[in-house]
Amino acid sequence: MLVLIARPFVLGIALLLAGQAQAQAPATVPPERVKQLFELLDDPSVKAWVAEQRNQDAGSTPAETGASPTDGSSDPVAAPGQMNTMASSTLDRIRHHIERIVRTLPLLPGQFARVRAETMQDMSSKGPVSVLILIAMFIAAGLALTWATYKVTRPFRLWIIAQPKDTPIGRAKKIGGRALYSNMLLVSFALGSAGAFMLFDWPMLIREIVLTFLMAAVVTWGVRLYAMATLVPSFMEVENAVEVRALPITNETADHWSYWLPRIVGVFAFFGAAFILLPGLGIDQDGMMVLSLGADFVLLVLLLLAIWRRPRTQRDGARHGGHTETTWLLTTYFVVLFLQRIAGLYTYFWFTFAAFFLPLAIVLTQRGVNFVLRPGSEDAGRPTVPAVTIAVIDRAIRMIFILAAAYFLARVWGLNMQSMRDNDTTTTFILRGLINVVVIALAADFGWSIIKALIERKLGIEAPHPVISDEEVPILDPQQARLHTLLPILQNILLASIIVMAVLMMLASLGIQIGPLIAGAGVVGVAVGFGAQTIVKDIISGVFFLLDDAFRVGEYISSGNYKGTVESFSLRSVKLRHHRGPLFTIPFGELGAVQNQSRDWVIDKFNITVGYDTDIDFARKLIKRIGLELAEDPEFKNWVLDPIKMQGVQEFGEYGIVLRVKAMTRPGGAFGMKRKFYVRLRQVFKEQGIELPFPTVHVQGLQNTHEAENAPLEITPELQMAVAQSHTNRRRKKAGTTE
Repeated sequence: MLVLIARPFVLGIALLLAGQAQAQAPATVPPERVKQLFELLDDPSVKAWVAEQRNQDAGSTPAETGASPTDGSSDPVAAPGQMNTMASSTLDRIRHHIERIVRTLPLLPGQFARVRAETMQDMSSKGPVSVLILIAMFIAAGLALTWATYKVTRPFRLWIIAQPKDTPIGRAKKIGGRALYSNMLLVSFALGSAGAFMLFDWPMLIREIVLTFLMAAVVTWGVRLYAMATLVPSFMEVENAVEVRALPITNETADHWSYWLPRIVGVFAFFGAAFILLPGLGIDQDGMMVLSLGADFVLLVLLLLAIWRRPRTQRDGARHGGHTETTWLLTTYFVVLFLQRIAGLYTYFWFTFAAFFLPLAIVLTQRGVNFVLRPGSEDAGRPTVPAVTIAVIDRAIRMIFILAAAYFLARVWGLNMQSMRDNDTTTTFILRGLINVVVIALAADFGWSIIKALIERKLGIEAPHPVISDEEVPILDPQQARLHTLLPILQNILLASIIVMAVLMMLASLGIQIGPLIAGAGVVGVAVGFGAQTIVKDIISGVFFLLDDAFRVGEYISSGNYKGTVESFSLRSVKLRHHRGPLFTIPFGELGAVQNQSRDWVIDKFNITVGYDTDIDFARKLIKRIGLELAEDPEFKNWVLDPIKMQGVQEFGEYGIVLRVKAMTRPGGAFGMKRKFYVRLRQVFKEQGIELPFPTVHVQGLQNTHEAENAPLEITPELQMAVAQSHTNRRRKKAGTTE
């Protein structure tokens, strides 16, 4: 087959060499060489090739031959006139391409007749029916060997079924086992069909035809096996198929694409096999172009049928909207691809093709990795895969897809990396730089994803920042709080470093000298350091605060007029959330001395006033009993280090005895417990007859002494509030404090 394909090119080279030799020494050409030249010229394949070259030379345009529309100008910036020339050249190329199609259509029957004559002559006694029977017979042999392999490998199938579906490792083993099993069946089919065919001695043409179509059958069978292993359609009767698939799709979607993908790829593979054989049988390039348009139309019809008949997706029992819009967008996309093929815009075709299928492959891969490696069920203990592992797998597959797409586009566009290195034109220089930029960006993204995954793994599951509230205050692990404090800052520093290094490497790959940029950045940094001393002070102060472990995320601190829970950091400031809601953003340089109220333990002291006739020892026992009850309460048990108890008599107040009470708890645990202690204390004191005194006022100076002794005392609320405020002010003044 390769000989048949390469024969026209070899003959063309021979013609050129013969012409050069005749121009150099016309008198020394031997007669036998002239006779060979005429024999070559009489060959039908040589005649077809020469006619094709003449047609191409007659209708070639600068866009087709690769010449610049600006007559050799290397300026990458096109002027308006040059842009018009390029547009006109594109239109001329489309018109010429369509004219070639129209001109070739009447010639196809003659080419097929010549192909049939040459084929029948080479195959001698064997006709097309015999070849088809031969292909079907060896496909059946491949299926028979596949069935035998299926029976022999039953223990391996049982091992795949036995893998747990409730753990990410079990699901990965199931999918990997099904992929390996598909490879075994595919190899069996290939050995039973193409391998068995190659054991016999066949005529050259029959060998090429049968082997090419057998390879197309192997490709089709492989796609069917891999679709079954990945999508797990319902006819496989796999238990809980939705949970063990490689993609998060429904049973209807899996059945649909398991049906259509092998058929579409099968038609494409058999068309490809025919197009491999036809040039060697005498179909010229124009004929192949016309036939490819027919094959493209058949594939377009199959794709549109698969798109329009696909099931609607459902979410939470309801049909998801946008199905019709997506269907029309996909239809428009594939029709545009087909029109680009008709117009001969192959460069735009492959770019449009990659612009859709590359993001689609990346998105499907990301969803598949996250779906397969999702956390396990609660019955299995919620096993998880490290986030760094998921990030490495996801980014590695993404990098492979992008690099493969770039290599594929470079090949179909005729770009040779070696010639690009040797060529110094502006276009090749820019293309080489862009390729390097893409590689650097992929490497930076890969490295950053690993670093981010490692930091998130250290931080653990994201939880809301603890805030001292009226409801409850969660207990923070000190080590976890320390990590929440330092790792986000380290993450920002590493991100900035990766971005700077990637940008510098990209500029260097584009030919920009980065040495002056680095030197200039150093000078600018020194100037900014002198001009922004406050910022430098804040940054350095923050570094020392963190080195001293003065506070962590989630801790309640106070500094000067600021107090609140530490929520986050930046390079120069800290954010404090006040317990009433306001958020303070304070530069590190303005913090000064910091009072941390969330370390180790706290002691809370408060006063209780009882009447002068109260039994102090009995009250002490009641307070101790209430403190022990609260210490055993599940709501406060984890907070209490030393139960609430009475220290003794603090002072004799103006209207009662002041008792001193204290409690030792973890930071933040005394707020709710003290509130509940007050409620419980009032209830117990009332049951035991202990009076909780309140301010009273005696009014004297009535005109009638007898009326003054017998008249009831009437105290208005305003008077009671004023007296209470007066007593409070006296007590605070005595203690030496003011509000």
